[in-house]
Amino acid sequence: MADSISSITGILPSASGGAKPRDIPAAAQQFEALMLHQMLQSARGSEGSWFGTGDGEDQAGAQAMEIAQEQFAGALAAQGGIGLAKMIVSRLTPNDNGK
Repeated sequence: MADSISSITGILPSASGGAKPRDIPAAAQQFEALMLHQMLQSARGSEGSWFGTGDGEDQAGAQAMEIAQEQFAGALAAQGGIGLAKMIVSRLTPNDNGK
């Protein structure tokens, strides 16, 4: 997940410059993926297992589940997710309607 955060910060604007409009959709999609990943972690619960038992899950299994959740969240966001990225892009992209 640290890799996801570092890749997002590479797209976001710095204090000295602004975000380029072409970078906004990628940053919004990565942000949505991060939020979906957090939601999946919460759904897994404090037991560390989808079934709430925690039985038989070792460190390797926990890491594999973490990677799977991150990949699933990224795939969901890439396909439109819950629409969060679309809303972010619509609010941050300059409107060319002459307003």
